[in-house]
Amino acid sequence: MDEGDKKQTHVGSLKKGNYVIIDGLACTVKDVQTSRPGKHGHAKCRVEAITMMGDQKKIIVAPSHDKISVPIITKHSAQVLSINNDVVNLMDMDTYENFDLKIPDELKSQVHEGKEIVYWKILGEKVMKQVK
Repeated sequence: MDEGDKKQTHVGSLKKGNYVIIDGLACTVKDVQTSRPGKHGHAKCRVEAITMMGDQKKIIVAPSHDKISVPIITKHSAQVLSINNDVVNLMDMDTYENFDLKIPDELKSQVHEGKEIVYWKILGEKVMKQVK
């Protein structure tokens, strides 16, 4: 699979907690409301989502039969090599690639040299998700 992989799904099939791409940003669905169709129309869905990087609120309204992109998220493990302020240098446990990642506020107290972390690749970007 390529970095930045995505697949298509119908807007009407989205549920709370699903991932979706809105305005080119990976988002987590917070709420989906579906209106009943009119006499000649189609049911419309109002999708409320929060971006995964930055916590911006995004709202779209689209017919439920429209297609929408969903990011394919891959999960990886890495080992902490060094820490510099709120940036950590990591080595991927499979590819041995070295890279830097910003430490999320909620994980700052748990990240230490030598620890293993889990990071997600979403649309070509890496995000630290948990400390093992």
